[in-house]
Amino acid sequence: MQRRALALFSGGLDSILAVKVIQQQGIDVLALNFTSPFFSSSQISETEPEAARYARRYNIPFRSIQLGQDFLDTLRNPRYGYGSALNPCIDCKTSMIQQAGKIMHELQADFVITGEVVGQRPMSQRHDTMRLIERNCGIEGLLLRPLSARYLKVTIPESEGWVNRDILPALRGRGRKEQMRLAKSFGIDLYPAPGGGCLLTETSFIPKIKDLLDHYANPSSNDFELLKTGRHFRLSPYCKAIVGKNSQDNQRILRAAGQDVSLMHWRNGAGPTVLLLGKTDNETIRKAGRILLRYTRLPKGQETSIQVQMEGNFFEVIVLNDIDELELESLRI
Repeated sequence: MQRRALALFSGGLDSILAVKVIQQQGIDVLALNFTSPFFSSSQISETEPEAARYARRYNIPFRSIQLGQDFLDTLRNPRYGYGSALNPCIDCKTSMIQQAGKIMHELQADFVITGEVVGQRPMSQRHDTMRLIERNCGIEGLLLRPLSARYLKVTIPESEGWVNRDILPALRGRGRKEQMRLAKSFGIDLYPAPGGGCLLTETSFIPKIKDLLDHYANPSSNDFELLKTGRHFRLSPYCKAIVGKNSQDNQRILRAAGQDVSLMHWRNGAGPTVLLLGKTDNETIRKAGRILLRYTRLPKGQETSIQVQMEGNFFEVIVLNDIDELELESLRI
């Protein structure tokens, strides 16, 4: 009987190797690439994650799945806390495996695999946390970590003889030499550099997330996506500004504009597009205009007209280019 596994697939070397060692045993594998505003941020296009490129290169069937609102809600109050930054790694991994388990039952697959390596990551890949995740994921016994399986409890796929445990790799720790050797044996010659990949671990990104959680009761996926665009400034408890850094940012801001937001730009010269989110008033509009002019060539101390678009209506305000670095940094998120 042909067995089938589902793989959590980031497109990184470990996930590629996990798929290959299972395929080598004659098992069909479907790669599931879970995406969110915080990871799988590398894109081939606006809609396709970079992981799809590696799946195609190495003949791995592939499906991309967007994590939903339940995952975003977890970020506010993770059951098992955060890592060194704002990364709820244990809850995140559990959530993805739970979803993979549901898909496993829907597709009548047999088990789920991941590319986890014992001891590679300090929070989610210790022996104790890996056991905790398995107990909570809803498919205990059907979760196989093939790269480190020989250091872990025997799973159903191994005990039932679907997978030969004796020929699985025995990887652990943070070194990469064994992975690279194994990759060479499979003819895997292209893969992303290790480390990083999750914005929840990047210190420059954390203040933006905390500000969003502090000011929005139920932030949406789009709210989190916007955190990756432009410079962010808190103008009041009810309003923030996103100032484009370049033409690409400006285009993203224009695409994000809706009925409940306002746009600003300087018609008399080159400069950023500014998106205002939340409740605006004369003070916040002028403050945003002063920030906008900071990123133009208008000489300091001069005033000019800024165009504002609000709820489909256009008007202009006269703004003085006078903001100093101290004030600017006090507003920056």
